[in-house]
Amino acid sequence: MKIARQAGALRLVALVSALVVAAGAQAGEVEVLHWWTSGGEAKAASALKATMQGKGHGWKDFAVAGGGGDAAMTVLKSRVVSGNAPAAAQIKGPSLQEWAAEGVLANMDAVAKAEKWDEVLPKAVSDVMKYKGNYIAVPVNVHRVNWLWANPAAFQKAGAKMPTTWDEFFTAAEALKKAGIIPVAHGGQNWQDFTTFESVALGVGGVDFYKKALVQLDPATLSGATMEKVLATFKRVKSYTDKNAPGRDWNLATAMVIKGEAGMQLMGDWAKGEFIAAGKAPGKDFVCVAAPGTAAAFTFNIDSFALFKIKNADNQKAQSDLAAAIMAPAFQEVFNLNKGSIPVRLGVDLAKFDDCAKLSSKDFVADAKSGSLVPSIAHGMAVPSATEGAIKDVVSQFWNADKMTAKEAQTRLVAAAKTR
Repeated sequence: MKIARQAGALRLVALVSALVVAAGAQAGEVEVLHWWTSGGEAKAASALKATMQGKGHGWKDFAVAGGGGDAAMTVLKSRVVSGNAPAAAQIKGPSLQEWAAEGVLANMDAVAKAEKWDEVLPKAVSDVMKYKGNYIAVPVNVHRVNWLWANPAAFQKAGAKMPTTWDEFFTAAEALKKAGIIPVAHGGQNWQDFTTFESVALGVGGVDFYKKALVQLDPATLSGATMEKVLATFKRVKSYTDKNAPGRDWNLATAMVIKGEAGMQLMGDWAKGEFIAAGKAPGKDFVCVAAPGTAAAFTFNIDSFALFKIKNADNQKAQSDLAAAIMAPAFQEVFNLNKGSIPVRLGVDLAKFDDCAKLSSKDFVADAKSGSLVPSIAHGMAVPSATEGAIKDVVSQFWNADKMTAKEAQTRLVAAAKTR
């Protein structure tokens, strides 16, 4: 990503209305780019808008639907190049560092210090929000990716028990298959393939292996015996999916578990929203457990807002207030209740959250202390986008190619890891 240097002089159009705050000064305006345009996501965005309006600031919604954010990034780049970026934009993972390297993001250390972000954020999270030690973004939430969702009625019918290891997973899958139930609901898209793959990698290899292989992209680890076992285990999962899996959207796979057509799904906690929307209750109608072998680890996907450099003082104040509002306990609660994720800020009261969220938060806190929080490569948190795409392609090719061996896949992974 190369952005014209003129973008370093970004500014927002000043608020033209005569909105006046109690102190008599003109309030600022924030223009916020995001792709939260449906369901609970839209409600969550509305909550942030209401918070800013309550502080006397104007809110200019810059919502770009589609593509999981790809379309939004295309629009954002054109806006930055033209010198007209929004005050904040939904950006995450290594992409934050790429934007910061262009010199177009604002230093948010003042608000971060005042709000004590270093004290209320796990270091694994705050590190992602910083560039050369300075805060340039604010995190909104945490999604756990390494979940296994299951239909207890299907398990009861099959006489199977909920798996905690991959051996138990395949035993359960076999029992479900014999009972006439599709063992694993899956959607054959590369990000879904990789969501499954990284859970297998974490469960089979452990946290240190995961970090070396999928974050550091160490060639020796990618080509080693543990990765060969990971790939073999991953391919075995496919044998328990159905022939209609290719191209299926994730939510349709979740619906299979909801209806009892399938027994299990490996998917992030956004799947919970589908169960809840269908009127199902956690612990009764569906079960949420960590993916096999990963109970003591946490693969995270964090939504965050990058804050762009602007000149207007009123808008700078509004931008700082936006950052503070995002991290405030009250907003962390209402946003994540709507989004299906959990608060990224430690210490938020979880009384209103469901059992799956409480388990996720408990594990998030424990894994933050133990160093077992790991970024999801499937969801843009671990490596540069070009590298991520190349590795995803290899994993999906292996998933779909009957004759490709694990060793061949490893050779391709090593080559893909060098893509920049």
